Amino acid sequence: MAAKTIKVDYLARVEGEGALHVKLRGDRVEDVKLRIFEPPRLFEAFLRGRRIEEAPDITARICGICPVAYQMSAVHAIERALGVTVDPAVRLLRRLIYCGEWIESHALHVYMLHAPDFLGYEDAIEMARDHKETVEQGLRLKKIGNDLMAVLGGREIHPISACLGGFYRVPSKSELLALVEDLKWALEASVATARFVAGFEFPDFEQDYEFVALSHPDEYPLNEGRLVSNKGLDIDVSEYEEHFFEQHAKHSNALQSQLRKRGSYLVGPLARYNLNFSKLTPIAQQTACECKAEPPCLNPFKSIVVRAIELVFACEEALRIIDEYEPPAAPRVDVPVRAGAGQAITEAPRGILYHRYEFDGEGTIRSAKIVPPTSQNQRRIEDDLWQFVPRIAARPVEEITWRCEQAVRNYDPCISCATHFLRMEIVRE
Repeated sequence: MAAKTIKVDYLARVEGEGALHVKLRGDRVEDVKLRIFEPPRLFEAFLRGRRIEEAPDITARICGICPVAYQMSAVHAIERALGVTVDPAVRLLRRLIYCGEWIESHALHVYMLHAPDFLGYEDAIEMARDHKETVEQGLRLKKIGNDLMAVLGGREIHPISACLGGFYRVPSKSELLALVEDLKWALEASVATARFVAGFEFPDFEQDYEFVALSHPDEYPLNEGRLVSNKGLDIDVSEYEEHFFEQHAKHSNALQSQLRKRGSYLVGPLARYNLNFSKLTPIAQQTACECKAEPPCLNPFKSIVVRAIELVFACEEALRIIDEYEPPAAPRVDVPVRAGAGQAITEAPRGILYHRYEFDGEGTIRSAKIVPPTSQNQRRIEDDLWQFVPRIAARPVEEITWRCEQAVRNYDPCISCATHFLRMEIVRE
């Protein structure tokens, strides 16, 4: 059988650059490599020698889509090391700015990046010709998330208000109440979004995942909780490196994270959802039932439905927080300066984000470690493709290519974050 090669120089509708290599012999898969070739970002090295109070602003620059996740993981890690406790109102605001990030990120993924796959369009621009109102709804949802981030963070991209001990400035009650009507619309639109995407046609593909996510006793996880899995993991976030390790693969500039003794695992919406469904807000749970999407959900292609349900949660949670909020007496508490080391994990839209810092008595960072969600999912993406490609190997090369790209987009990979996608090549022998 003649060898066939497909090259897609850059995968559309993902953030960053990479490639996928698939080798087939007949209908049998012989090799799968997710090649992340974007140059290393070197942020961990940039942080060495900088002051601890600089860490939130520096790490926010790692990603323009999920800067809050990087800020909050940095803030929590350093505050844990120094024993800092923030005002309850500040804790609410941190959840609220995270809701803004989830709204804008999930809306971007659902409408602009992933829905075109299911509806048969090259991109959202082409999709808008036939679904103008749908695309406009997605853009408005994203803007509402961005507006929430701007009110809390000073601006919507790389916000500047979050700091150790709290915020440089906190909003007034009236500033937040001004967002309520848009958020009420966003809640209704998110429910409609979940119903819309639940009607898509999904490949019959389920996997036995080890889901890993934060779990909090009282709330759906954003900033805090223990790290748990559906296969027995239950640890404090400070124990992360005892159970997980990073490994360099020659074909990738991003380190691949694995569980010791158990290999790949899955982080992100599917993991959070399957492990924390009972903590979702009431309308989010009701929407999941209406969409017939209750856990267990083991099909990665249905992650678009779960993201839509998390959109419902984020809007509902934002409205709850605004209703309860009263400004704190001070926007931040004093942070002592002494030597220390601390770790933290928060739930970025794409999954758990781990930060560890060590610093001296003058508050100078001596070492930093950051493990983004996409590098944690990279090995799992390859494992999924090993199982998925044989089911479509007999189809035309063009369809195999499209389906593989769609499968990678299930994870909403942020490749720029992971380099410390998709040019595609299929070799058929």
